[in-house]
Amino acid sequence: MERLPLIAGNWKMYKTVAEALDLAQGLAKECQGLGDREVLICPPFTALKPVSEVVSNTSIQLGAQNCYYEDQGAFTGEISPLMLKDVGCRYVILGHSERRHIFGETDELINKKVAAVIRHGLRPILCVGERLEERESGETFQVVKTQIDGGLAGLEGKDLKDLVIAYEPVWAIGTGKTATPDQAQEVHAFIRNHLGELFGDTLAKGLRILYGGSVKPDNIDSLMAQDDIDGVLVGGASLKLESFVRIVKYQG
Repeated sequence: MERLPLIAGNWKMYKTVAEALDLAQGLAKECQGLGDREVLICPPFTALKPVSEVVSNTSIQLGAQNCYYEDQGAFTGEISPLMLKDVGCRYVILGHSERRHIFGETDELINKKVAAVIRHGLRPILCVGERLEERESGETFQVVKTQIDGGLAGLEGKDLKDLVIAYEPVWAIGTGKTATPDQAQEVHAFIRNHLGELFGDTLAKGLRILYGGSVKPDNIDSLMAQDDIDGVLVGGASLKLESFVRIVKYQG
């Protein structure tokens, strides 16, 4: 089944509004005419509205880096899916390892967020991945399985047609270490197989699974050559126009 590749940039807690606009404008110019892949940028909350105006008439999609699961209420410091949709977001990153390990987010909380995002017609990018000690002790598949099961609990296949999974080995995020293409492919194939067990092969074969973890211009081509890698979730290399454009324009 043909899956449209998705190249996503997670800008994390970087870029003032002026800096975000400058980068978005450069990307919009460079990404003209790319019809065989989808490009997504996820700026910080403060830049979402102005960036949405820059990319609104382009092929670039807008996403957020997180959200809460309620539509509104007394939740100081949080932002809802309804608000994200209002400013033009189409995707929301959920369960990123930094949310899990720095801010203590659990699979149960992430599951509520995934359900809320789907309810509002947004597309969740559910992040999963193991720590270094878990990989070294042979727990990679079990950790990933537990995170998928927890993050998608109570949801049905009909809810998940726009779901994206991002496999991000925690030991490779911001460390300069990258899973080899074979290591990444092995986990991606496991994820697709497990999704098939949960929701059926037809859905599993159609869902996109991204790789994230020190993706750079010099490894993008080999990663995208793998059968079950349908795109990438890029951190640091998405903050510079030249490097992200090279990743977006991968060969393969």
